[in-house]
Parts: sequence; structure tokens; C-alpha cells
Amino acid sequence: MTEPKTGALKVPGATLHYEVRGTGPVLLLIPGGAGDAAAYDHAASALADRYTVVSYDPRGLSRSPLDGPPGDQRVGVHSEDAFLLLDAVAPDGEPAYVFGCSSGAIVAVDLLARHPERVRLAIAHEPPLVELLPDAEKQRAFFAEVRAAYRREGIGAAVAVMSAGTGPAEDAAEKQVRAPEPPPRPAEVIDRMMANFPVFLEHILCPFTGHTPDLEALAAVSERLVPAGGRESHGLLLYRPAVALAERLGTEVVDFPGGHTGLSEHPAEFTEVLRGILPRR
Repeated sequence: MTEPKTGALKVPGATLHYEVRGTGPVLLLIPGGAGDAAAYDHAASALADRYTVVSYDPRGLSRSPLDGPPGDQRVGVHSEDAFLLLDAVAPDGEPAYVFGCSSGAIVAVDLLARHPERVRLAIAHEPPLVELLPDAEKQRAFFAEVRAAYRREGIGAAVAVMSAGTGPAEDAAEKQVRAPEPPPRPAEVIDRMMANFPVFLEHILCPFTGHTPDLEALAAVSERLVPAGGRESHGLLLYRPAVALAERLGTEVVDFPGGHTGLSEHPAEFTEVLRGILPRR
């Protein structure tokens, strides 16, 4: 595992912890959910032979503290954070490749829409942009219920509600049997991400899933956006927005191994698919 160089970037309202590996064109990896830079440890190390790989902890999560108390997060603020980070690691204005998962994919899409001059290619893995769906109102209510479950009964209850509404309809025992065993993580990484769940469930989940992308801006750069999904996610809630986005922009969805969390379940295979999408230096 390649050891990263770490840095801290002051942005309006927060300080971002970021990590840099390798040399070459910049590849920015944006984590989703309660994840932080460590979610990309395998991918960042594996791709450092071809790229300057930059990963970071989003504001309010892990090692990126807010200047004040937490409040509801906004996609536009997070994409401006990513833009400022690109300015810090590539001050010459060179455009970067960008990859994001889940809520991080929403940020990647918004970054392309707001700052197309800084993005060579954006790959968005299962961005939960449910406002693009015909049943958007139903899905807004679903994510609101996930947050309500967290407020009533805590993280476990919220995760159970979310899993029931986003996963396949199958027997729980069968799912447990076929589910891959994710690679072990250091205890400190697990502790960090668990500590992020309250912020994610309370302040990120609903604002991000309620975000409407700028389709007009994206249409002008549609050749630089790759909507992506998991091979095991077809037809499921978190896959459907990638399909809707591809349909709106006249592109196609590219599939990665696993489901919504394929990055953590199949890190090596997932990274090789990403490598194949990115152009060679």
C-alpha cells in the first residue's frame, strides 16, 4: 500500500484533510456516505503508477472539521470544496479526472456542471439523484423516513430502513451467504467512519438526495460524464438515477463489480474497471 502525502486545506467554513499519491495527471476521488479518504486506499495506491491520485475527507467528516456546529450540507458547497482542492494540488489549472461514489458521485456531477474547465472526465458511481426519477416524491419521503428512524432509534434502525428500501428483495439469510467478505480495515478507520454516521444521516442524506442536477450545463459536456452503477444493482433504487441521468444526456451506464458498495466489497476488481475507463497517460 502506497503511503500518501497528507495536507490540510482551509476552505470557507472548514479545513479539509487530503492525501496525495503518485505522479501524472490529477485523479480526484470523492468518497460517499460516511466514508472518508480511506475508502479509496486500495484504488489510490493501485492507480498511483499513472496518476497523481488525490483523496480527501469531506467537510464535517473524519479529519475535516467544520469551523462551527454541524448543519445541513449543500452539494454546491461540497463541489466548491473539490474545486478549491483541485486548485491547491494543480495550481496551473490543469483539468483533472474525477471519480465519486454515492453522495460523492453527486458532488462529482455538480463539479463538472459548475467548473467544466477543471474536469477532463467525471465518473459518477450510483449518484442517488432521485429528483430525476418519475417517483421522486416517494423517494424523498423514503429518505426522510431513514432520517426519522435515526432520530427515533439511532444508527442501526436507520441503516435497517435504508437497506430494506434500497437492497434486493431477498431472504436475509441468503443475502448473508452470498455477500462477499470485505477486506479488513484498521480499527481507527472503522471508528472514524462510524463516528461519521450521525452527520451523514442527519445532515447529508436528505439534502444530497434532494439535489437537482443542472442538466442544461451537463448537456453541454455530456461526453465528459460517465454515469456508472453496480452489476448487482440493476433495477434497484440507487442504480435508477444513473440510468435516468444517462437517458437525459444520451449516454450509457457503465457497470462496475458488486452493488452500491462494490468499491469496498471488490476493491481490486472495482479499481481495474476504473483503470479501464480512464485514458492512459
